[in-house]
Amino acid sequence: MRDGSYTYKLFHRSDFSAFWALFTDNLINLMVLAGVCQFVFQMPAEIVYGRIVPGAAVAILAGIIAYVGLAKRAAAQHGRDVTAMPYGISTPVMFVYLFGVIGPIYWATNDPLLAWQVGIGAGFMGGIVAAFGAVIGPWLKRVTPRAGMLGTLCGIALVFIGTVPLATVFESPFVGFASMIIILWGLVGQFRLPFNIPAGLLALVVGTVVALGMGTSTISVVGLGFYPPLPYIGDLFAGIEYLFANPELFLVLVPVQIYNFIETMNNVESAEAAGDHYPVATCQITDGLGTMIGAVFGSPFPTTAYIGHPAYKKMGAHSGYIIGVATVIPVAAVFGLLAFLNGLIPVAAAAPVLVFVALSLITNTAHSVKPDHMAAVAIAMMPHVSAFLMVKWSSLLGALGAVGATGLPQLGDPALTAALLQQGAHFEGHLALSQGAILTGLIWGAIVASVIDGNFRNAGGFALAAAVMASLGVIHGASLHWPTLTAVSGGYLIAAAFLLIYPIFHKADEGALSSPPPQPAE
Repeated sequence: MRDGSYTYKLFHRSDFSAFWALFTDNLINLMVLAGVCQFVFQMPAEIVYGRIVPGAAVAILAGIIAYVGLAKRAAAQHGRDVTAMPYGISTPVMFVYLFGVIGPIYWATNDPLLAWQVGIGAGFMGGIVAAFGAVIGPWLKRVTPRAGMLGTLCGIALVFIGTVPLATVFESPFVGFASMIIILWGLVGQFRLPFNIPAGLLALVVGTVVALGMGTSTISVVGLGFYPPLPYIGDLFAGIEYLFANPELFLVLVPVQIYNFIETMNNVESAEAAGDHYPVATCQITDGLGTMIGAVFGSPFPTTAYIGHPAYKKMGAHSGYIIGVATVIPVAAVFGLLAFLNGLIPVAAAAPVLVFVALSLITNTAHSVKPDHMAAVAIAMMPHVSAFLMVKWSSLLGALGAVGATGLPQLGDPALTAALLQQGAHFEGHLALSQGAILTGLIWGAIVASVIDGNFRNAGGFALAAAVMASLGVIHGASLHWPTLTAVSGGYLIAAAFLLIYPIFHKADEGALSSPPPQPAE
């Protein structure tokens, strides 16, 4: 109910705790991309800390300004406090740009400058695709069951945002456990810490102190300086020109940016499930424009509304926490503090914050969908397990090659595939599920939720859409191609035919079981 005397306060005491969680999330992404660009792709520090990091900071600042405005508008419309959408560099898409765009250019040309130029060109063009999601985003949101949208996010949260950081904790247990128990106490359990110290801050401080005591963290001023963000128009056009001269790179860009605007749509749905309503089209345009602005200022990496709004909502945050990030990240980028923090803060000290974000998203999903739809949430999570397996299998072969193993087969080699199958590892099935996992999870979650509700036309529509996407290589394919009838696309057509035709002929009283299925004995 609206109250004429209501005023939305941008800052609340809870924003301090939420700030440390979101700041840590963004910091980890910046640390990872800086490390890969500098040490894997041999980019000089002048490009990494002088161009990429300040450009990313400009993109984050631009997006946060927009999301603070959206939060103020939502609060005024509904007459109550709201939590602003968290925002930053998209973690999954960041890795695709690193190893699907920048990496191949560097490995093919051994030219880190060209790799960076193509990266910012790809970021700019990808931002256009992401913003275009606003055209179909609202319609997709109307027809897609919440269980499908949130279920596929839960899959990402489970394996990439939760399991991987948790493994990092166990790799450095002295540091990781010291931070983890503070996060569990203060954020998951919501118990008060001494002097009301924010759990995220205390976890970082304690983990860093432990790492310094063990000698695994360093204090170094190398890299400190002044790196003002500047537009790189000439380099941007050089990168775009290279893209159009090598259009096969668009086969990487288009699907991953479709993923990005779907992710935004899902995150908006996640916020709505937590009680805050934002216009999905405006959010998708904001993410696309933020990515394009970042590219102009030197960052190849797409930005997006983050997974994890329910976690910050649970903390009681308003908008102050993202305003804090929009202040600290640019300052750290402009003065080269990221290089300093990169050596000081161990990853194991920051990782528990990501575990908390994953736990919050999954828990909130369980509370925001009806119990019958948990089956849809579960199936939507499964393709991401396959995606995780594919990443780790590829990493294993790469590691074997790095230690000198020779004559190794490539993933997909028929003999290796057959041998894996004999050992119970279904490579071909996991490969198909991993390709376009977020879309696959959303589709199957939507199909199952629609079937549970008896909405067979909606379920059949999703199966038909999946058949089209599979025939084009958007899902279950390595790249985009002209329409081709494959075994998977044919399977979707069969499923669609059953869902659309069979309900016409079956009798109404044959639809559901007259009594619940028997329960297993205890």
